[in-house]
Amino acid sequence: MNEHILLIVAGLVVVCALCQWLAWRVKLPAIIFLLLVGILSGPVLGLFDPQALLGELFFPFVSLSVAIILFEGSLTLKFREILGLEKVVRNMVSIGMVVTWLITAFAVHFALDLSWQLSFLFGAITVVTGPTVIVPMLRTVRPTASVSNILRWEGIVIDPIGASLAVLVYEFIVSAGGQAALGHTLLTFAEIILIGSFIGAGGGYLFGLLLRHHWLPEFLHNVSALALVLGSFALANHLQEESGLITVTVLGVWLANMRDVDTEEILDFKESLSILLISLLFILLAARLEWATFRELGWAALWVFLAIQFLARPLNILVSTYRSKLSWPERHLLAWIAPRGIVAAAISALFALQLQAVGFEDARLLVPLTFLVIIGTVLLQSTTARLMALWLGVAEPEPRGFLIIGANDVARILGQALVKNGLRVKLADTDWDKVYKAKMAGLPTYLGNPISEHAERHLDLIGIGRMLALADLDSINLAAALHYRMELGKNNVYVLQSQPAEDLARSLRVSASRRGRTLFGAEVTYDMLSTAFAAGAQVRTTQLTESFGMDQLFATHGEQTVPLFAIDPRERIYVFCAEQTISAEAGWSIISLVEKAAEPVNKADEEGQAP
Repeated sequence: MNEHILLIVAGLVVVCALCQWLAWRVKLPAIIFLLLVGILSGPVLGLFDPQALLGELFFPFVSLSVAIILFEGSLTLKFREILGLEKVVRNMVSIGMVVTWLITAFAVHFALDLSWQLSFLFGAITVVTGPTVIVPMLRTVRPTASVSNILRWEGIVIDPIGASLAVLVYEFIVSAGGQAALGHTLLTFAEIILIGSFIGAGGGYLFGLLLRHHWLPEFLHNVSALALVLGSFALANHLQEESGLITVTVLGVWLANMRDVDTEEILDFKESLSILLISLLFILLAARLEWATFRELGWAALWVFLAIQFLARPLNILVSTYRSKLSWPERHLLAWIAPRGIVAAAISALFALQLQAVGFEDARLLVPLTFLVIIGTVLLQSTTARLMALWLGVAEPEPRGFLIIGANDVARILGQALVKNGLRVKLADTDWDKVYKAKMAGLPTYLGNPISEHAERHLDLIGIGRMLALADLDSINLAAALHYRMELGKNNVYVLQSQPAEDLARSLRVSASRRGRTLFGAEVTYDMLSTAFAAGAQVRTTQLTESFGMDQLFATHGEQTVPLFAIDPRERIYVFCAEQTISAEAGWSIISLVEKAAEPVNKADEEGQAP
């Protein structure tokens, strides 16, 4: 028996990883594949029953998982990212939420003939969007910064608010309605807000002090943060049921915006944990579905989905963005994107069981109806949102550009070569004289420290997908690599050495995982490139053909030629580095440093001049 359970648990984790990988490959939200696995393994094939597997631990596991997911999402909410748009977010999670709630409730009541109590409860459950589906979708859609920040804030903030609204409706139902029930409901709401906010803010402030004053060793940061989240959530729920979601959200937002508190490592750990928990939850909850209830819903459920997608959401955005600075295309995209996620699924499962136990038989329809809305919104929006963003003109360009740390001679020459090949660059430096020369060369620049708080607010990274650390000081390059590997991914951070690593004592070498990739090769250094350019070396772009490959390139320009970048026929750019081998073929373009001027070997062999 134990071996059977072990196989199921291990198999679930493996399947979760495979679903996430497949979603990454095809650029679709992982929820699609996770729900498919859950439905196949549960109601279709009957491979396992989540309730039987976990027993009484099922709903505690779901609740604690949702708490961790919400905390991880709230850690990304920084007030400076939403400056000027606070009113829009506030309206969306208040007035706009009420609009969505009422329209959904009326649609359910008239389409499915559910009681008004269950209709208003379902409306409350489905007002939430959630970071579990919003964040993966934003990675694919890549809308403008305003749209992205609004959707991310809404998705995280509305989860605890929507859950609290559902609790209020549930309390009103089980209290049998009436004036007394209304008073009880309002009292419950006040207790949820007060207890959740107090414990969340208090816990966040105290933990922030521990981090700020280094009273907690670094190796305990992640474990302590996890213990704080679980402990705060459980304590809040013990004092007032369902106040835990408010607690963890306030806790995360407080830490994210507390001065001189570094949460990057905690966020990295929580993000990995959240991916696993989200995957498990979707499979477990989908496996509990029953086909009979789907058939009972019938085609009338389609009207509910259409009302939510094409009536409730557009009216929500119309009201919430009134007199805002958002453009109409941005508002149209906001009106299209509102997928439902794991919080809606978890709350519907919890309340359905509780209401059935007190005599509301139709409550069994809440779960399948919620999953139909989740599947419908995710499928429709994930497959069309990117196309709509492009059509509306509110999608960021493909992140093919380069952030270049440094505006020295080497950085300016390489920046010009990239611009000449149609790529976006941004040079960042604290030296005004170097920045001025880069501006005179027609290069976009940022004057200031690229890892400062000012840079986080003002350094425009739209269309930027990689970083080249080309400063003449190792300390600047390594600091930038550590900072941007979180934002751009460690495989998109490249650092030019000041001297080959082999020449350094082992005690002075920086860990490979910290420094980023070694730009242009293990033997290429900043001094080498600077000296070569001072001696008249140039950057050339050469198109390879069947008769002129890499061997011919070296034969023509000399063995001292340094390949810098490669562009394939689909205009994807690759960076030559020590950690990766690039096999360039006919049709590719090679941007390389050549020691001396030479006659072009073909029409595409163009000379890149130094500024």
